Amino acid sequence: MATGNVVVYEPDRAIKIGFLAQWQEMVVELVKSRELIWRLFLRDLQAKYKQSLLGVAWAIINPLVTIGVFVYLNSAGVLRIGSTGVPYVVFAIVGLTIWNLFATGISAATNSIVGAGPLVTKINFPKVSLVFSSIGQSLVEFGIRLILTAIILFIYKVMPAWSVIFLPLSILPILFLTIGLGFILSLLAGVFRDVVNAISLITTFLMFLTPILYPSPKSGVAAKLLVWNPIAQLVVGPRDLVIFGKLSNPLGFLWSALFALIVFFVFWRLFYLAETKIAERI
Repeated sequence: MATGNVVVYEPDRAIKIGFLAQWQEMVVELVKSRELIWRLFLRDLQAKYKQSLLGVAWAIINPLVTIGVFVYLNSAGVLRIGSTGVPYVVFAIVGLTIWNLFATGISAATNSIVGAGPLVTKINFPKVSLVFSSIGQSLVEFGIRLILTAIILFIYKVMPAWSVIFLPLSILPILFLTIGLGFILSLLAGVFRDVVNAISLITTFLMFLTPILYPSPKSGVAAKLLVWNPIAQLVVGPRDLVIFGKLSNPLGFLWSALFALIVFFVFWRLFYLAETKIAERI
C-alpha cells in the first residue's frame, strides 16, 4: 500500500526554525515569488486603468493641478514661497515626482492585502508578493512623471545637473521606506479597514509638512519639525541632485536612508511572522 508524504501545518513554524533560518527563508521566498509578483503587478495595473477614461494621464494631471494651485496662490500673495534657485514649476515638479513615489506607493501597499480579498483566504501563497507587486504601480507612475519632468525642464531651459545619473540610487531609500511601511500598514488594514482611508488623509497632511512645494525652512517651528521628518531628506536629497548637483544636507540624507533601511527590515520581519495569521483576519 503506497503512502504519500504528509505535510504538517505549523502556524508557529516561523518562530521555531530560528533567527538566521527565518531570514534565509524570507529571502528564498521572495526570490521564488518573483514571477508571481510580476503577474500580480500586471493584474493590478490592468485593473486600475481598465475602466478609466483618462488612464495613465491622471499621473500627469494630478501634479500639474497641484502646482497650478500653488503658482496661483503665490502670485496672488496668499503664499510666500520664497526663492527656489530655479523656476518654481521646475522646483515643484521634481519634488512632487519624488514625493508621489512614496504617496502612491504607500496607498497601494496599504490596500494590497485587503484588495486581494478571496485570493488571500482561498489560496496559499507568499503574501509578501502582494506588497511588493503593489509598489510596481507607483514605479509606473513615477516613470510617467519623469517624462513630464523632462518636458518641463526642456520648456524652461533648465539643464539637470550631471549628478542626475545618481537619481535611481538616491530614490532607493524612499522605496525601502515605502515598502517597509507598506508591510505593517497592510497588516493593520486587514484588521482595521479605517487604515486604508486614513492613509490618504495622512499623506496629504504630511505633504504640506515636507518641503516639496517650498524650499526647506531655515528657522522657526517648521525647521524644527523638519528635523523629525525622515521623509523630508529622502525627497529633498534626490531633488538636490537633479537641480543643484549636490546634497544640501548629506548627513541628514544618510541618517534618513539608514532609518528607511531599519524600517524595511524590521517590518518585513514582522510581516513574515504574522503571515500565517493574515487569512484569519481578512
